[in-house]
Amino acid sequence: MSAFSKQYENILTSTPEPGVALVTLNRPKALNALNTQLFAELNEALHLLDTDRDVGAIVITGSDKAFAAGADIKEMKDKTFADVYQGKWLEAWQELTLIRKPIIAAVSGYALGGGCELALLADILIAAPSAKFGQPEVNIGTITGGGGSQRLAHAVGKSRAMELTLTGRMWSAQEALEWGMASRVVGAGDGEVVREAVALGKEIAGKSQLAVQAQKEAVNLAFEVPLTEGLRTERRLFHMTFATNDQKEGMSAFAEKRKPNWTHT
Repeated sequence: MSAFSKQYENILTSTPEPGVALVTLNRPKALNALNTQLFAELNEALHLLDTDRDVGAIVITGSDKAFAAGADIKEMKDKTFADVYQGKWLEAWQELTLIRKPIIAAVSGYALGGGCELALLADILIAAPSAKFGQPEVNIGTITGGGGSQRLAHAVGKSRAMELTLTGRMWSAQEALEWGMASRVVGAGDGEVVREAVALGKEIAGKSQLAVQAQKEAVNLAFEVPLTEGLRTERRLFHMTFATNDQKEGMSAFAEKRKPNWTHT
């Protein structure tokens, strides 16, 4: 089954450029609030795209008004501790970390609460000037639950993460860029952030998928293991590439001054 042939209720899938999959959150009346069904569909689509050999990069976006305005409060407001603990509430969000292909978040408008956490789950975050980020959970009597405290602290540092999560204030695209949370802020214009994210995805998809996935794994290790272990694993991943046809092709093409013909093997 292909993620492009299946009809979803809360997301849209498309291929705007060869090798690039675009997943659009599609709950416009709820400003793309993240409910259980939406995340189940997102996880299913991403796992299908991860096994699709024609896809080299994935872009996730929302609307110009809202990337995702947060988790669906209406869905969770009456739940008890037993409901959320025994039901493993929000654990499914971490399935995105199992995707080997690079994920680019193209963020316009509001990315609040769970929407900010979803953006932080991406490998690369590109923001429109209109993007507004926030972890306002403290304002409704709870805390971050989808990784906001951990990934935000890694992205912007402890002191700033404390300030942002304890006050619940929003921050701008420019602040996200200055703090290292976003890799770039694009120019103004409807759809510009998606166009730039897709163009970046196309560039990445033009590389060896094996090398890209190994490089993603190596960078992610920097946030998960001590430096010595990270360096050791990076070397092993580097050594591993010498067992691939793409390494032979890439180095031969460089020596022969021609464009490589990747087989992703």
